[in-house]
Amino acid sequence: MTETETEATIDWGPFGRPLFDGESAQSLKRVGVVDVGSNSVRLVVFDGAARSPAYFYNEKIMCALGAGLSETGHLNPEGRVRALSAIRRFAALAQGMGCGPLTAVATAAMREASDGADFRAEVERETGVKLWVISGEEEARLSAQGVLLGWPGSYGLVCDIGGSSMELADLAEGRVGRRVTSPLGPLKLREIKGGTKAVKAYIKTVVADLHDQMDNQTGMRLFLVGGSWRAIARVDMERRGYPLTVLHEYRMTARRIGATADYIKASDLQDLRARCGISDSRMSLVPLAVLVLKELVRVFKPKDVAISSYGIREGMLFEQMPRELRERDPLIEACRFAEAKDARLPGFGRLLYDFIKPLFPRANWQRLRIIKAACLLHDVSWRAHPDYRGEITFDNATRANLGGLKHYERVLLGLALMKRYSGKTPDSRFDDLFALLNPDQMREADIIGRAMRFGAMLWLDGNRQPGTFKWSPKNKELTLTLDEDARPLFGEVAESRLNALAQAMDATLTVRFKRHSSTSPNASSGGT
Repeated sequence: MTETETEATIDWGPFGRPLFDGESAQSLKRVGVVDVGSNSVRLVVFDGAARSPAYFYNEKIMCALGAGLSETGHLNPEGRVRALSAIRRFAALAQGMGCGPLTAVATAAMREASDGADFRAEVERETGVKLWVISGEEEARLSAQGVLLGWPGSYGLVCDIGGSSMELADLAEGRVGRRVTSPLGPLKLREIKGGTKAVKAYIKTVVADLHDQMDNQTGMRLFLVGGSWRAIARVDMERRGYPLTVLHEYRMTARRIGATADYIKASDLQDLRARCGISDSRMSLVPLAVLVLKELVRVFKPKDVAISSYGIREGMLFEQMPRELRERDPLIEACRFAEAKDARLPGFGRLLYDFIKPLFPRANWQRLRIIKAACLLHDVSWRAHPDYRGEITFDNATRANLGGLKHYERVLLGLALMKRYSGKTPDSRFDDLFALLNPDQMREADIIGRAMRFGAMLWLDGNRQPGTFKWSPKNKELTLTLDEDARPLFGEVAESRLNALAQAMDATLTVRFKRHSSTSPNASSGGT
């Protein structure tokens, strides 16, 4: 920092001061959670940025603890053996990674089985891991909090499907409200006698009761949490030939869900499983899960359906966050962390954002956060080979595990970063992804990228603005006023990049220096 600009005096803007170096954030590093479900047992170790943590480690073992539970009342014996082995492994892994004590929860199968308490004691005795067997309502609450990790301030209905149960939770103004649970997990449905007709009738009755319990809500956004929902979404992508296979924030409609249900029914499940990369055990549950989803959509009539990769495990992490962290934008915090870790001049992203922001006077807060994210990420791939930096930044933005990004926003962000490294027309192999953007969004990404490409030439230091832009959209006039100290930086390459920006904006360009009353000899004026 300079003498005149201290940490306390910086205007951090609407996104607030970075928190990932604070004491409360540091305490969240290497947080290990174990989720013992009816179908799978999973370990996730979170690490990294305070508000949008990275998945340091993620392992799942399909144990089917709840298989046969309705008939026997007991946990699946083979599942017990596999689950105990998995938890023993997870405890050893967590110790080697330097995690604190694992936070472990068990859900429907463990709370319903007559031998659930016995297995819980065996796990603690053999592994040292203490399992917390939670109620269906608590499971719903944690899943909803997982959704809030990715969508702070969300509203809608969260639906979490596991092997033996399905939970609903209401979200309003970023808070969890009413919560209900039901026996609509596909492992339970598989044990219903009477074939598909009987299963459909049972689903219809239970969903109608859930609708009553949730005060007959209709027309809300439906957030889907759980492996079976993600598998259905992956099949929907395959059916449509969708170019971006990131499941988080993938959107579906009632009509598409119906078409995908028909597609699943008409397909060879083994062939479909192989094409979609879904496990055998998961694929066997999909035909039942899609019947539940069709009825949910028919009764609750959601305005749209969004897949959330964040659920109960992320909710357990969210539970440990102080309120100040919970309310932050996960995208901005993740990008700040990436900049602090990988950029050559950490902190310059904030200055670059302030520098180019006047070029977008009509941008709302949703678009400004994408511009902010791009500026924070503009230099994190500098170690890549120059010929591939554009591609790498595009891949990172479109496929990274980032929360708070719609699919088209991923592509917009990726294209802007690609243009930051290269002014050339992108390779045609990305055309299927670019099809997610409309022409105005393509143009905006181009302008963001070219503005960053020029601004990156004007490094004075990490805390000083090189100058200011003034943009008049009505008159198509772009004026750049540079500090005198920036004059040596405004060389041939910088001027060329500035002209390319003005051309992309269809603008008349003027360049001035603060200590000169007339246009600088280096200035470009008139048409570009």
